[in-house]
Amino acid sequence: MATLTHDTMMVSSSRLGAGLTFALVSATSFGLSGSLARGLLDAGWSAGAAVTVRIGIAALVLLVPALLTLRGRWELLRRNNFLIAAYGVVAVAGCQLCYFYAVAHLQVGVALLIEYTAPVAVVVWMWLRHGHAPGRMTVLGAVVAAVGLLLVLDIVSGASLNVVGVLWALGAMIGAATYFVMSADEDNGLPPLVLAAGGLTVGTLVLGTAGLLRLVPMAASTTDASYDGTQVAWWIPLALLGLVTAATAYTTGIAAGRRLGSRLASFVALTEVVAALGFAWLLLDELPRWIQLFGGIFLLAGVVLVKLGEPRAPEFPSDGEVGVPVP
Repeated sequence: MATLTHDTMMVSSSRLGAGLTFALVSATSFGLSGSLARGLLDAGWSAGAAVTVRIGIAALVLLVPALLTLRGRWELLRRNNFLIAAYGVVAVAGCQLCYFYAVAHLQVGVALLIEYTAPVAVVVWMWLRHGHAPGRMTVLGAVVAAVGLLLVLDIVSGASLNVVGVLWALGAMIGAATYFVMSADEDNGLPPLVLAAGGLTVGTLVLGTAGLLRLVPMAASTTDASYDGTQVAWWIPLALLGLVTAATAYTTGIAAGRRLGSRLASFVALTEVVAALGFAWLLLDELPRWIQLFGGIFLLAGVVLVKLGEPRAPEFPSDGEVGVPVP
């Protein structure tokens, strides 16, 4: 999932084209994660093991660029060690673990749509915690998103609801909302790329330690994964999960943020939902009910209104300050 640290800057047509391409690649890559994870989970992998491998690969890919971004400014790490730790535990490990648990109980598209209520949760938090009262458009967006969420949950038609899956998806929403709040803090001086790499590293270490202590189930399997009746060797979706849905998605998301600015990049990132629904249909032969799809349109429209209601920041992004996605 892509998010923001600064507003849109003026970009040339070539820079805009490249940025849109990177943003679409990032959103599509992130959208593949739920479907790939479902195949592994059904084959015997635990959510903890799948998430640990995924963020571990992403951490390795981003570690060197992050160190180069620091350029010896190691005091930034010492000053922000608590921030990096909290980011890694809640916004990375917690968010992804909850999402993978959610897709084990819900359709991929439904789980992701629930997680996408995070921007609305951020508005409520900023209102309650800092007194930042939302404007009319933001309130309208929140109401529209709430109606969409009710339709996505399919409560109106009386369909059976997997409460456990919904709770896990709401946990992923809280993790994503936490990321938004942390990313908006520009006073710490920590480049977002360093925060992302540090958080991914912390998340990998925390989940790995929790697995060794048997606090988080860590189960792996060499059983073939099944996607719409087709059997695939277990290592193929695992490799794709790490290299495509994490490493590629993060690096292209960062490239998009540098070229587009976070505001425009965050709008393009909404295509992740469309990609997730498409992959779930192709790989898992699952598609939400028509009322859920209708609710998804409402929910995304509400998120767009919330984002449009956000005040624009006058600053322009610098080389070290870019939007960083979170799945």
